[in-house]
Amino acid sequence: MTSSTGILEGKRILVAGVTMDSSIGFAAAKYAQEQGATVLISNFGRALGITRRIAKRLPTEPPVLELDVTDDDHLAGLADQVREHVDGLDGVVHSIAFGNPETLLGGKFLTGPWPDVAQAVQVSAYSLKSLTEACRPLMSSGGSVVGLTFDATVAWPAYDWMGVAKAALESTSRYLARDLGPEGIRVNLVSAGPLKTLAAKAIPGFEDLETMWSGRAPLGWDNTDQEPTAKAVCALLSDLFPATTGEIVHVDGGLHAMGA
Repeated sequence: MTSSTGILEGKRILVAGVTMDSSIGFAAAKYAQEQGATVLISNFGRALGITRRIAKRLPTEPPVLELDVTDDDHLAGLADQVREHVDGLDGVVHSIAFGNPETLLGGKFLTGPWPDVAQAVQVSAYSLKSLTEACRPLMSSGGSVVGLTFDATVAWPAYDWMGVAKAALESTSRYLARDLGPEGIRVNLVSAGPLKTLAAKAIPGFEDLETMWSGRAPLGWDNTDQEPTAKAVCALLSDLFPATTGEIVHVDGGLHAMGA
């Protein structure tokens, strides 16, 4: 049931990259609906069928669009796909990342091959630019783009080339904020602590990071609770941060601010 006084009342939001109901994208879509937004979600390929089933678990079943952010034809046709359901967008959530776990993660930094690294950077970082540019014609009155990162200021165990891809994502968001600010489009990221998502399960050794986090974060950390992250995403999509862009909001129990 949507709230009549929600922070996203009347907003039209695309959440790109929703696969499982354990994903941050799903949690963001759910909270956005609860806060009054009209939500569209997307995925592509074999995952599209899963997304269509998962969509039925949201408070209101949203339209599911097919979008591969590495496919120029998909990107070129995105605005028309969106317009079949809403007449524009007020916000976009980039919940998309991929790095081959067999070659790039879990201690394989020194051996990661360039073709796989290039794919990881394209899917995880360059796609923020690609998606934003594809949605730009739909945000003629301005809007908010929110992506998801995992703190790229330090080297983490097991994260390897995905850490590099996230660093590229963080830099990309700043340049987008610079170039699109004059059009009233804000671009920000939410840096979440480790969560038990499908993506995290693919990273060998990520469980050790999750265990360490709850002990070191001042507020503690529940790696099964996506809601705090979803709330931060939706706050940035709302009108509550009208003068904030190029920012990274940490939702990690405070661990990023701690030393040893």
